[in-house]
Amino acid sequence: MEIKWYLFLSIALFCIGMIGALTRRNSIIVFMCIELMLNSVNLLLIAFSKMHMATVNAFGTSMATSAQIFVFFIMIVAAAEVTVGLAIIVMMYRNTHSIDINFLNRLKN
Repeated sequence: MEIKWYLFLSIALFCIGMIGALTRRNSIIVFMCIELMLNSVNLLLIAFSKMHMATVNAFGTSMATSAQIFVFFIMIVAAAEVTVGLAIIVMMYRNTHSIDINFLNRLKN
């Protein structure tokens, strides 16, 4: 399969996630859209690593291995982000009985 199809799919997923994160007011949906954007970047990194599989970097490791390790760390950070974000949402719901993002503007004062 050619790289352009992976590139097109990754750009489409990223745009869908960005539009969803900017237009939605439900904080859970915003977190899902952010995860969609992170996963589209992961897809693109894996596609480029498969395309440049034979290239070796300065440390003597394959570029494909380096990109896949980088994707693994992105997934770990995304899981930690979701854990902290959902804990904040649960605490916000306990205090305000709403998960609307516009309600967070009241916390500025």
